[in-house]
Amino acid sequence: MYIYRTLTPEQKAELVQQRLSRGYPPHSPPHTIRDQELYFITGTCYEHKHHMSTEARRQQLLDMLFEELINNGIEILAWVVLPNHYHILVHVENFDLVGKSLRRVHGKTSRYWNLEDNITGRKVWYSYFDRAIRSERHYYATINYIHNNPVKHGWAESNFDWNQSSINWYLQEYGKE
Repeated sequence: MYIYRTLTPEQKAELVQQRLSRGYPPHSPPHTIRDQELYFITGTCYEHKHHMSTEARRQQLLDMLFEELINNGIEILAWVVLPNHYHILVHVENFDLVGKSLRRVHGKTSRYWNLEDNITGRKVWYSYFDRAIRSERHYYATINYIHNNPVKHGWAESNFDWNQSSINWYLQEYGKE
């Protein structure tokens, strides 16, 4: 992910030219699948730093994601927010609104947290990545991945113990099956 910084200026120019020749943006990941309804989204903090180490910040991000996405007609089906990244499963009708919404949330949280930490110019977010859900099996695997993420990364003993996760809501809403 951060290999670009280690390249020589010539290697960087060559890489950018390759991306442009394929119709990709020069530096950001391509979003080639744009016609699906379900997407798995991952947002990562720059250099995986723990900018969301407090429960209050994780909840603030979650609240802002819900507000922004719902206002743009995007439904969040599952979520988890960890100290250095988050995952959401969304249902969208217009994929272009996803990027617009996430950029707005990332910009606001960066500003708030930098002011709160009395730091100027700090880069908080790296980017977001998306993956279209391909099948019903992929859908359920993604939900399980999201709900087990706090345990996978060692932040909780049980996935039921992590507050910024949809697992308890999901079980209440849909049951264990």
